[in-house]
Amino acid sequence: MTGTADVGVDKDSDESAAAVPSAPGGGPAAGPTPEVSLIKDLTIKTPAPTEAPEEPAEAAEAAAAPGEPTVPAPAGEPPARRPLPDYHDPLDDTPHLDVDEPLLAARAHRPSDLIRFLAGVCGIVAVFVLAGIATSTTTGIEQDIATNAPHFSAVLSTITGLLSSVAVLAVPLAFAVERLIKRDGLRVADGVLASVLAYGVSLGIDWWVAEGASDHIRDALTRLPMDSNGTLTDPVHGYLAPVIAYMTAVGMSSRPRWRVALWVVVVFSGITELLGGYTTPLSLLLTVLIGWSVAYGTLYAIGSPNIRPTGQHLMIGLRKVGFTPQSAHRAPDAPGGTRRYYVTQQSGPPLDVHIIDREQQASGFFYRAWRRLRLRSVAVRRSPQSLRQALEQEALIAYAAAASGARAPQLVATSELGPDAAILVYGKVEGRILDELSDDEVTDLVMASLWESVAALHERRIAHRRLTGESLLVVDEKTACLVNLSGGDIAATDLTLRIDVAQLLTTFALRIGPERAVATANAVLGADRVAQALPLLQPVGMSRSTRIDLTRLGKERKAAAKARALEQVAAGERTQQQAEEDIAAAGEDLLSRIRGQILQIAPEAPMEPAKLERLKPKSLIMVIALTFAAYLALTTIKPAQLKLSQMDWVWAAVALAAAAFSYVAAAMSLTGFVPEKLPFRRTVAAQLAGSFVKLVAPAAIGGIALNTRYLQKAGIRSGQAVASVGASQLAGLAGHLLLLFSFGLITGSQTNGDLSASRAVIIGVLTAAVLALVVAAVAPLRRFVLGRLRSLFFGVVPRMLDLMQTPSKLVTGFGGILLLTLSFTACLDASVQAFGGNVSFSAVAVVFLTANAAGSAIPTPGGIGPVEVALIGALTVADVSPAVATPAVFLYRALTFWLPVLPGWISYNMLQRRGAL
Repeated sequence: MTGTADVGVDKDSDESAAAVPSAPGGGPAAGPTPEVSLIKDLTIKTPAPTEAPEEPAEAAEAAAAPGEPTVPAPAGEPPARRPLPDYHDPLDDTPHLDVDEPLLAARAHRPSDLIRFLAGVCGIVAVFVLAGIATSTTTGIEQDIATNAPHFSAVLSTITGLLSSVAVLAVPLAFAVERLIKRDGLRVADGVLASVLAYGVSLGIDWWVAEGASDHIRDALTRLPMDSNGTLTDPVHGYLAPVIAYMTAVGMSSRPRWRVALWVVVVFSGITELLGGYTTPLSLLLTVLIGWSVAYGTLYAIGSPNIRPTGQHLMIGLRKVGFTPQSAHRAPDAPGGTRRYYVTQQSGPPLDVHIIDREQQASGFFYRAWRRLRLRSVAVRRSPQSLRQALEQEALIAYAAAASGARAPQLVATSELGPDAAILVYGKVEGRILDELSDDEVTDLVMASLWESVAALHERRIAHRRLTGESLLVVDEKTACLVNLSGGDIAATDLTLRIDVAQLLTTFALRIGPERAVATANAVLGADRVAQALPLLQPVGMSRSTRIDLTRLGKERKAAAKARALEQVAAGERTQQQAEEDIAAAGEDLLSRIRGQILQIAPEAPMEPAKLERLKPKSLIMVIALTFAAYLALTTIKPAQLKLSQMDWVWAAVALAAAAFSYVAAAMSLTGFVPEKLPFRRTVAAQLAGSFVKLVAPAAIGGIALNTRYLQKAGIRSGQAVASVGASQLAGLAGHLLLLFSFGLITGSQTNGDLSASRAVIIGVLTAAVLALVVAAVAPLRRFVLGRLRSLFFGVVPRMLDLMQTPSKLVTGFGGILLLTLSFTACLDASVQAFGGNVSFSAVAVVFLTANAAGSAIPTPGGIGPVEVALIGALTVADVSPAVATPAVFLYRALTFWLPVLPGWISYNMLQRRGAL
């Protein structure tokens, strides 16, 4: 049953007139016309007595609004709602439609408005970029227009300009009067606000172009009229932009005549200004984009009048297509934000009605765009482009599912509900979704029933694509059915069907464990079909809710295992090594456990993961990082600051050699705290790769994460890898403080009573003290630091005890820490000497140890900015002139940070291809 129900929902009005119902055949509806108030009535109407079938008490209680009091009923009768004052005329015997739903917001922040606003802003930026770089093209277009403009009649141009100038103001004014007469002043107010804001933005851009923009942008957006006295034209038309913002904000999609009339006068006005030499093509385009963007930005900020159909509109629409609704109440939304209503009829079975509208289609746009960009098309649900397509797609899936024999609600009717919504009417199936059941209620019979329905769909090449807990409706102890088929596919590929199996396996495993989940699937589908889903057991191929549940479960299991291990170690029940093994076993993710169960029933199952991703996040991060590095390198490293002509190239070569040796020292400091044997060349390459990671993360955090990942890929368990990196960091901190104290004493002894050279030591001590006091005083920061240290250094002591058995490892580790600090100090000292500086090595060491630590405390990628400022300031305090300190620091940062970026990127990709990262 299909049809169109025009319920008088005026898209451009806040008020809607009740439509006169008609029978399904097109004639007048039988029976009296229902009285429906489109304003939500908070009083509960008592429905007229009808021959409705009896409902169980549980259903009646479920139909009541949350928090609404009920009156106890005699045994055998459903409880009735507490009677409230009924203001319905007792002499009027027309039936009253009772709708129990929360009030819809008067205004809605539509995602579509935000998308259009962002598109307009991107267009404005593109216009400025085009004006700045395509100067020859824009100038040529303006010259062509100026050359051909005299061919047009001057009289005709004058008349057209006069008429368009009058009409461009008269038409919006007439439309506003017409809206006010129809009591739609709210939209007119929105349009006026948007026009005022557009005028303000126009003035701001005019001022910026005149005062701050480049000459290319100014020439592309302004002209010097022939009849002017040297005054340039405005870059943005001060009256066209507000008019465009007004007509966009008031919404004229359902007023085609007004829309055409207003756009015609705007176009004629723009052409007249262009031919008269009072504007440029880019200026006109910029004016349109500003008006359009400001209008949609205003609508999203304050909200558009909510035109979504309510439950009352739904009841009228159901009568239009032949149903006899008596009451309805709002049900939980379906996936994707689809609104649902449970409807009881005067004569007939209860209904489950879904409403889809344009606002729901626009929600989640950015997430869907990212998924479509990242994943191959087979792994992403196709989104309908229009409301009609969405209606037809869901109806087709429902009819195909019914024909396949799968257990699913039956679709009985579809209909449009006004210009921006449609309804799909299903027969209501009583039951509870899987997410509402306890684990004990998820029986093997229920799971087998769902697997049978999925198998029936797959035999007809139908993919569900949403086999999560909210799409599995359990009817009784043995039977369940599939719901929410709107995102499915017809004629699905094998890969899509295998994704369905992987998704349902994961959904069941999250509730009852991988053992029972795989066993039930094997009993229904067979080992071969279950094994084919193994390569698809990837988080990226799962639904968003499933990915969230997997992450949550993994954290909970790991936290519980860690707490239990700490208690057992403290009680002496387990050794530290056994506790680490327990934590590592608990850290195994659920998908790996499902794969293990599948391999037990099908040892020959394919193990290689299917390629679902088109663009990996790390590839995108690499592109962004390289772009960011190039931008920073071009903007921060300037040849004038380096003073290459004054640089001593011999000292520069020494600085380069010291910077290169630092990676060997870093590899020694890591391998020395790992009892297992590591390939030294690959470890050096991993430290070089860390120079690329610093671009997108603070230096310390990026290095810790990369080294931990490297050790894990080298076959070291996660707990031991973290402990080794923690031991290296702890030893590095101790070595840092020891060297600072030692070089401070040396520097102080060399001053011969002159305290100017030891100021760096004082600054270092004060800096460390201030940082310690800040961390200790701020409770959230203190908890964060302690938590990080506790998780980082858990297991460090047992790891150090293991290293005690091999003294050569400790010598390598502590020697690497010492050489690492000395190599960086030597690089900085050689950089100072390269520009004629004369300062002792110990003073440079104190400068490096204090200033580099202070600058790295600010979490910027690679310490860009704070490290340079801190080093230059510390060298200046150590009696190095700013003329020498500035180029010396820039040379030092170029050799230790910027120059290794490209080799680091090469090493990072090489190690990834070899599976070492």
